[in-house]
Formats: sequence, structure tokens, C-alpha cells
Amino acid sequence: MSKTNLSEKPVLDYSFARANGVLVTTIKNKVIIIHRASTSFEAILEARRTQAHPAILKEVSNSEFETIAAQVYASADLSVSAEDAIGTSSDLSALAHGIPKISDLLDSSDDAPVIRLINGVLQEAINNRASDIHIEPFEARLSIRFRIDGSLQEMLSLPSHLSSVLVSRVKVMAQLDIAKKRIPQDGRFSLNLGQRAIDIRVSTLPSRHGERLVMRILEQGSSRLELSDLGMTPESLKPFEAALKRPNGIILVTGPTGSGKTTTLYAGLSCLNDGSRNILTVEDPIEYALDGIGQSQVNNQIGMTFAAGLRAILRQDPDVVMIGEIRDPETAEIAVQASLTGHLVLSTVHTNSAVAAIARLRDMGVESFLLSSTVNALVAQRLVRRLCEKCKCEYEPSPNEKEELGISKLKTIFYKAKGCGHCNNTGYIGRLGIYEIVILDETLRSLIHDGASELEISNYAFKNRQSLLGSGANRVLTGETSAQEVLRVCKSNIADEI
Repeated sequence: MSKTNLSEKPVLDYSFARANGVLVTTIKNKVIIIHRASTSFEAILEARRTQAHPAILKEVSNSEFETIAAQVYASADLSVSAEDAIGTSSDLSALAHGIPKISDLLDSSDDAPVIRLINGVLQEAINNRASDIHIEPFEARLSIRFRIDGSLQEMLSLPSHLSSVLVSRVKVMAQLDIAKKRIPQDGRFSLNLGQRAIDIRVSTLPSRHGERLVMRILEQGSSRLELSDLGMTPESLKPFEAALKRPNGIILVTGPTGSGKTTTLYAGLSCLNDGSRNILTVEDPIEYALDGIGQSQVNNQIGMTFAAGLRAILRQDPDVVMIGEIRDPETAEIAVQASLTGHLVLSTVHTNSAVAAIARLRDMGVESFLLSSTVNALVAQRLVRRLCEKCKCEYEPSPNEKEELGISKLKTIFYKAKGCGHCNNTGYIGRLGIYEIVILDETLRSLIHDGASELEISNYAFKNRQSLLGSGANRVLTGETSAQEVLRVCKSNIADEI
């Protein structure tokens, strides 16, 4: 668990602290009363009254106060015992109907053990920058794991009989049917953690020992990325921006699930969103709300598929269209037709490399001559973990390691993960993107038109341009990530090249 220098059991209620702009905490064994400039003298006196020992007054700005309050009150207590979490009642329907709607996790006054446990798990996950929470029942235990920087870490292990209670609590929050345990369900709910607005996507899946549950954490406001924030090198960013400025055509972003494709598309849309264009999207699901952009949600149960949504969008006079994913021949065909009729189309395809997107669309039945005249840019990306600056250590790589990365320098220093308290002993903290970008010129269009193989297209495309592996190797040379990380995410591409 992450540690903080602030006291873990604040004296004042969060509602009082937030309303009056004052809180009491302990820093390095010294009692400190932190307050805003606008805090009343009576509120400071009330805070002082709670302390038997002298306290230090500290005035902070409004933004600093909110940050400190979130740190103090969001410290999660996951030490709830199995018996405490069960409580005195096993009636799940009574538990479901007795749970109030949460508006702010830090201001939750409900003392029900299972609610406090779930709130603690959510707070801890958000504070640890987790992207997903996995609640997994096994025969003898219930495992709670967080995905932090793309890697799963077990944070809590509980008796297996707690599974149904915890899952039912989350299903109620997501407005799912707690009686249906044999079919998968999807839902979502929103909450606040202090000033931070959080969306949680919930997915349940029946398994042998109970329902597995995954919660995807999406922080509103964290997606407001500009193109310059993506971490592309100038050699990649400039042609990508040029492709976005074209009035029509298709831009495809490829990569596996969780590689940041949607974030890249959102950054591209933000660049185009200057008020002069009608920008519409059809997504499954809508991950972040984008101001000034019309976003539509796929719902297959009522016939709102990608293809149906795309047809409707094209009747809304769009300039730019974003399709969450091209996954079937019908959607691919409509996307191509949309680009031919003067629209700029942005979408994603699940392939291992940029050039492989051409082969994928061919498999869907799109003719080569249509691809050669509509596709403008292909982007492949991966996310690699960033080395912790406080504990990374340098070493001299082996010749085999340099050969795998395609680095021929004789004297090269690499860095590797070590682990410290700052990074929870993982050696990594945060992630960064590596990219390969293919801009179609006349030669590439001719190769695609003539039905050239993926290898032939790739050999020409990367003759003078950096591949995904090359982008990763540069990150290794600058000490931002390790060779092991780059080889882990680029291994499939290396196999393809071999």
C-alpha cells in the first residue's frame, strides 16, 4: 500500500473540514492545523479545541487545501476483518436496499463494514493510480488485485465467503441486477474523491467459484491531453499532425487492448476541436466526455451497433468522425465510403503493427484500391512502464540484449529496475508511449493498390522511418525505461520480423 506522511485518522469530520476550510493532521509528529485564508477564526478555534497539545497554524491556498484534504481523508483502511465485513445480516436484498447513493467517498458516513471495505478498496486504488480493480473468487480465498502501470498486483486476500457480499454491493452501486449471477453484466457509476470526479465501469463474469468482477477506473479530466502530451518524438508528431489537418481520409491507430489508442484519438480530436468543425463519435463505451464533441454510445441490445451509429452520424453533416473500433466488414465499408465522400475518419483496429492494419481491412473485404485511396496514416503504439528515477540503476548490457533492440553502439549504458519505497518496490512508476507512424506516400499507395504483402509494405515504410522497436530502443538509451520492458511489449513484432 502507498504510504503518506500525513495522519491516517483525521480528527475532524470530512464534511466539517471541507465546509469550514480547516483540518487537523500530523506531519513528522507535529500537530498542524491547516486552513484556508478565508477560514473563520471560530472554525480554527474549534479545530484547536480537539487537541490537547500545542498545534502549528499553517495557511494554504484553496488548491493546496483540497490536495492535502484528499491525502488526509483518502487513506484507506483495508484491515476490515472477514467477520466484520460480513456484518450481522446475510440478507443481500436488505443490504442492497439499505445502501445510500455515494456522492463523495471521503464524506461517506455509513458504517456498514462491507460498504467501508468497498470504499476503502476504491480509495486505495485511486490513490495508487490503478486503472482496474479485479475481485476474483477462488476455492479457498477471495483475491483483490489492482492493475497499476499495466501490471496486476495483489493488494488484499480475504476468505472466499465474502465474495457474494462484496460483488452484490458493487452491483447495487452500478445499478445491476443482484439476482442474476449466471450471466455477465455491465454497468457503471460515478463518485467523487474530494475534488476529483471518478467514473467506474463495472463488468461481472460468472466463474466456477462465484462472480468475477472488474472495475475500470476513469478519472474525469485526466484525458484532456494535447498531442504534445502523448510523448511522441518530433519526427512522429509532425506527420501525425499533418495527417489530422487533411480534410478527408482515414487515420487508423492500432495496438492491443490497454495500449492507449483511445487516448491518442481523443488528443487528435482535441486538436481538431476549434469550433469550426462538426465532430461526432460512436464509441463502445464512451470513456470520457469531450466538450464540444457529439458522442454516441453503442448499444447492441437495441440495434445501436457501430455500423448503425455510423450511418446515423453521416446524416448529421459531420466534418470529422471517430469510430471507437472497426471490428466488422460493415463498419469498415461505411468508414471507407465516409472518407471517400469528404469526411476525416479516425478509428482503431486491433493489430500488432501499423502495417498489419492494411491486411486486417483486406480480410474484412475492403478492396485494395479503396484502401490505397482512403488511408492517410497508420499508427501503432504501446505503453511501457517508466523507470523510477529514485532507484533505477545503470548496467552494461550484453551484446545479445543490444542486438535484440537493434542497437549497435559499442559503449552503451542501460538502466534497470531496482525497487524502493517511492515506487512500492516495483522499480517503475507511471507509463510512457512508444509509437510507429506510417504516412502513405505515392509509392506506398501503389504497393497497397497492387496487393503487396505486409512484409513488402513494411520494408518500404520503415526504410527511413522509426519502427515501434526503434522507438522503444530510444527510450532505453535515454534511461526512461528498461530493455526488458521494451522487449516485453514489442516481442510479437520481433517474432513477425523474424
